[in-house]
Amino acid sequence: MLINKKKSLKIFLSIIIIAVSFNFLFSQESIDAGNKLLKEIDRNLSPESFESLRKIINIEPNGKKKEFVLYALKKGNDKMVTTFLSPKTEIGRSTLRLDENMWLYIPNVGKPMRITSLQSVIGGIFNNSDIMQLDYTAEYDIIKMIDDKKEKLLTLKAKTFNVAYDQLKMWVDIKYKTPTKIECYTASGMLIKILYFKEIKDFGNGIKRPSVLETDSPLHKGYKAVMIYANIAPRKIDDEVFTLNYMSKVKDLRK
Repeated sequence: MLINKKKSLKIFLSIIIIAVSFNFLFSQESIDAGNKLLKEIDRNLSPESFESLRKIINIEPNGKKKEFVLYALKKGNDKMVTTFLSPKTEIGRSTLRLDENMWLYIPNVGKPMRITSLQSVIGGIFNNSDIMQLDYTAEYDIIKMIDDKKEKLLTLKAKTFNVAYDQLKMWVDIKYKTPTKIECYTASGMLIKILYFKEIKDFGNGIKRPSVLETDSPLHKGYKAVMIYANIAPRKIDDEVFTLNYMSKVKDLRK
């Protein structure tokens, strides 16, 4: 009887080990596929080196709007610079992002000032990290992927504590391999923002992606913000452009 019990226990443990191993392999395969998909998403949203023109609209609960037009340049997965083209009060202001480090340049103030990812140079719901978004693969790792017929759901975890959002839930359009919605969470699991990607547009040069990004937040009820891409195109950019000394001259790069 004792021998049979030991034999049954060994069989039971073997089954558990096989099941755990299978689940681990399946999970790892899913994560590898998710990371590959995330790289495709980054390239579909933007070339590795590009310029873009966009309008950001802040909308208050009473319907009041404030609009900004920004010209942006990005290179690799850790460099981005923007400059304001309107309104008149903002012309000449520029922002620079190098990895997780950010600066704001204001004409006649002197040297650039350090800013953080959760602050916003335009007010409203879009923070500096949203405005100067780097590749998702540079900031996040896939920890889970769920398949659906029309969409995939990716769960992303921040690689460092310096990232604006600790975790993202990203719904992905399978056809275009671009996000349709992203929920942004804190380390405690609190939902702080939802990003909606809308209106797929062909920008040329193989870039076919959402042209409108909308956001709202349960922390700022009634407030909304919209980012509209008028143009996005590949462009070769010198590293000199992404330096503190060049921030006052970024506006001159627009063709």
